Order: sequence, then structure tokens, then C-alpha cells
Amino acid sequence: MSRYDWGKTHPGITRLEEAVSESRERVITHPLYAALDNHAAIVTFMEHHVYAVWDFMSLLKSLQRSLTCVEVPWVPSGSTESRRLINDITLVEESDELNGGFISHFELYVGGMGEAGADNSVIKNFIELIRARKSVSDALDEAGVPEVSAEFVRTTFDFIQTMPVHCQAAAFAFGREDLIPDMFQQVITVNQDGGKLDTFVDYLARHIEVDGEQHTPMAMAMVADLCGDDDAKWHEAADAVNLALAARVKLWTGIHNAIKAN
Repeated sequence: MSRYDWGKTHPGITRLEEAVSESRERVITHPLYAALDNHAAIVTFMEHHVYAVWDFMSLLKSLQRSLTCVEVPWVPSGSTESRRLINDITLVEESDELNGGFISHFELYVGGMGEAGADNSVIKNFIELIRARKSVSDALDEAGVPEVSAEFVRTTFDFIQTMPVHCQAAAFAFGREDLIPDMFQQVITVNQDGGKLDTFVDYLARHIEVDGEQHTPMAMAMVADLCGDDDAKWHEAADAVNLALAARVKLWTGIHNAIKAN
């Protein structure tokens, strides 16, 4: 299924796809993907990319906060369609049912890092600093997060703190993980040669499954619901997606450079 094939037609979604097509093409044709052909490269990728997995959850929870009631006492709030969509996505991302138990995709990823021999101490330290109520910016600095990853996270939090909900939803739907099957196959091949990537393979497989079959269609429907017939909102959404995709290209370039340096 195409990433943008959400089972319906909507003129706003069609125009949005067209407005961001060049930016998206720069992401999915980035030379980083071809570089992930050995274990060391994949380890370097994981050590940088894990922060994008974490801030994805922060963007998701920002949307849930905006589109549902998370206060006590509870009252019905927001669009009923977007409310349902964001709660369904959150259920899987935060507490997926895998291997007879429940786990967030972020925790699965961090576990995969440990199995692969990647250094997950920095991301764990970062999470503990966040638990201790450090600001995101301070935690990034204190934990020693790679600069290119820290810059990506700061961009995401600028979206969260400054952009209206329809722009956040568009960035979420069009500007987040775009893990193409070629990368998945490369990781499988490397794992067959040397092992230690089983959990990361599981993460990628589950990500591709829920993204293509469930979450992308849901996210598209959410953007259409939030933008409605307001042309200004659709234009703002396109601008937000292009900014998000530009940030992704910059992250991919930084990781690619780190792989070449190693």
C-alpha cells in the first residue's frame, strides 16, 4: 500500500500530497538508506535515530492532549472522529501487544539497541533527566545527545510549542517515519549474516505494518477532519510538512556523515 493511499479521496489531501512531493522525495531517496548495509552502520543509525522515535511519541501525545480531554473532571472535547483516531494510534504506539506482552515502540527500539550492541546509555540518561523534570533542551545538552539528533528534537518541540493542531497533525501524518522496504530488507540481510538485530527487525516489521495498514490512513483522515474546507489551514499544513521533511533530510544527512566518519 502506498504511504498516502488512505482508502478515500479528498481534494485537500491530494493537494497536500502534491505540495510536499519534492520534499518527500528528498527523504526517501537519501543516500543514507544505501549506507545501512553493515552492522556498524546500523548501530550508528540507531544511536542517532532513537531520539526521533522518542520525539515522535511527544508529538503524538501533544496531539492527544489537544484533541481529547486528559483533565479531571472529564468533559467531551474536540472532534469525535479525530478523538477516536488519535486514541487508536496512541494505544498501539504506547502499549502495543507483542510477544505475549505489552510495550511501547520506543521501549522496543531501546531494547533492540542493547541487543545490537549499540550504546543506549545516552538515551536512557536523557529519559531519566526528562523524568527529573529537566527541560528538553537542558536534557539534550546534559545527556550528550548527538548534535544532529538534538537539533531534530528541538525542531519537533518548536512544532509542539508554536504550531496549531492541524499543522502538528499534518507533520505527524506526512513528516514522520518513512522507513522504506529496501531499508528493512537490508537490515534483514545484515542480521542473517551476523545476528543481534532480531528486535530491531521486529520493530521495523511492526512499524511498516501498522504505519501502512493503520496509522497512515488514520492520520490522513485526521488531517482532513481538522483542516476541513478551510484553504488557509491546508496551506499552513503544507508549510508545516515541508518544514518537517526538511528537518528529516538534515537528520538523515547528519547520520549518513556519522556512518562515513566511523
